[in-house]
Formats: sequence, C-alpha cells, structure tokens
Amino acid sequence: MKVYVESESCIGCGLCVSLCPDVFKMNDSGKSEVKTNELSSLESEVKQCAESCPVNAIKIEE
Repeated sequence: MKVYVESESCIGCGLCVSLCPDVFKMNDSGKSEVKTNELSSLESEVKQCAESCPVNAIKIEE
C-alpha cells in the first residue's frame, strides 16, 4: 500500500496529522504531506485518514 496527498486539493485542515502523525505532517506551505510509506502497521489509520479528509486529498494505492 502506498499513500500520497494531492497538494493542490489539500486545504491544510490538519485532520490527517492529528489522526496519524507517524505518517502525515504539515509542510512549510501549510499543507499535509506524507512522511513515510512504511505503513504495514498503520494501514487502518491511514485508511481512516483518507476517508475523513474533507476534500478527499489523500489517495491510497493498493
């Protein structure tokens, strides 16, 4: 599984960072980005982040 954030869609609400800080962080532009794609133990949290994103900016590739 691989996850990425569409930066042009991200509004910087920070929900993903608060739900899964081991995977997501805020960048200098105030938008979310992926810190790591080592997701083996965090797959359910990452999926929750993708489902919770208000603008569907988080994408998962299986």
